[in-house]
Amino acid sequence: MGEAHAVVLSAADPFEVFQHWMAEAAAREPADPTAMALATSTREGRPSARMVLLKGWDRRGFVFYSNAESRKGDELSANPRTALVFYWPAIGRQVRIEGHVQPVGDAEADVYFSSRPRISRLGAWASDQSRPLADNAMLERRIAELDQRYPGDDIPRPPHWQGWRVVPERIEFWRDQPYRLHERTLFTRSGDGWAACKLYP
Repeated sequence: MGEAHAVVLSAADPFEVFQHWMAEAAAREPADPTAMALATSTREGRPSARMVLLKGWDRRGFVFYSNAESRKGDELSANPRTALVFYWPAIGRQVRIEGHVQPVGDAEADVYFSSRPRISRLGAWASDQSRPLADNAMLERRIAELDQRYPGDDIPRPPHWQGWRVVPERIEFWRDQPYRLHERTLFTRSGDGWAACKLYP
């Protein structure tokens, strides 16, 4: 039994478990271990999902960034309920998180935006994310124009580019086992703490 697996069986804190599992995924997963599926839905309940990257996490929740005028941004504005899924096939583990989103503060978003590669910051200005694009040349022209407008490294964060923090209410840890007898541990928020139980596979 590995150390990370032992943590799941004994820990009363899902963030402690997540820290161990993410560290193991970072060491062994050949793909990006921070990649996560983000599920959103409209006010009427029509769902959609896509892959985004985890850009920070602590006991407050799990943070990602994007264009607030994109489809995901529109849906999060209309319905703040969301879900995340991490899947790490190299270590046979999955984490499912359900909760609601809160906007990240401007100062926190500014710090992360300034850490991005320059071309990514220009791209945040150039892209009308999720909207029709005539051809790639249009996007390239926009980036070239922005490259002239902001010749140095001082590129401000666009007003439509922001971060969201997923505040978890349920966190499930899934561990692959032979014959589909997988191990599942569910943490549910209970007051200021968490209640844990095992689930049938």
